[in-house]
Amino acid sequence: MYPAIKKVVAGKDYRLHVEFDNGESGTLDMSSFLDFGVFAELKDPNVFKQVHTSFDTVEWKDGIDLDPEFVYNKCCARN
Repeated sequence: MYPAIKKVVAGKDYRLHVEFDNGESGTLDMSSFLDFGVFAELKDPNVFKQVHTSFDTVEWKDGIDLDPEFVYNKCCARN
């Protein structure tokens, strides 16, 4: 079970600053994902900055969202 996302803020250069309900936080660089499928819509900075929390993850308009496990692994998981 992965922690839920409680806050997300869009930053510069397609980065998301994410806070989790377990007290951890981190940054997810989305720039390398913006050439794939629906994520191409997020290249528009005005669309990208409309990110918000939805249930336990992040979401943009039109239902574009990310798996919370993916977000946590990219932001906080230590291997």
